Amino acid sequence: LIEFSLTMEIARHWRLRRERLQMVGEVCGSCEKKIFPPRDICPYCNQPANIEQHFSGRGTVYSYAVVKDPPAGYEEFAPYVVAWINLEEGPMVTAQLTDLDFKWKTVEIDGETREVLDYQVHIGMPVEMVTRVLRREGERGLITHGYKFRPVLRNHEHGLVFKAQEAEVPVAY
Repeated sequence: LIEFSLTMEIARHWRLRRERLQMVGEVCGSCEKKIFPPRDICPYCNQPANIEQHFSGRGTVYSYAVVKDPPAGYEEFAPYVVAWINLEEGPMVTAQLTDLDFKWKTVEIDGETREVLDYQVHIGMPVEMVTRVLRREGERGLITHGYKFRPVLRNHEHGLVFKAQEAEVPVAY
């Protein structure tokens, strides 16, 4: 059963790699809405949607939440921030934010003083898609990579500058 499950996950990984690593979606030929992730049928007009669309991976934070009690398979990343991102081209995507600055903040919870992480994220913050590890499956399991978003830093002298990061995989295969 475990062997079969891992085989199915590997097959699923290869099927979704372009979507996960390059932000490839579709445009509806009927209503011209841009769709991500790709679907066979447009969710807006119920017509076939099969024109390939490469998204820039740039957008802004529309909403966000800090995940402290993650689902199985994501424990190593907790706590982390999940955001709803409004892509420049129009679609909204849900993704984990990475490379966020944070401060330790003293708060009172149930009458007890605690130190908690205060992530430096805000609504409207410009972000850029990066490829990172999404999860690791067991001792001999699959390491799944996909898109996350990080803040975009602005440098008036040199235009846009992105936070330095350690690249884990190339964006294109």
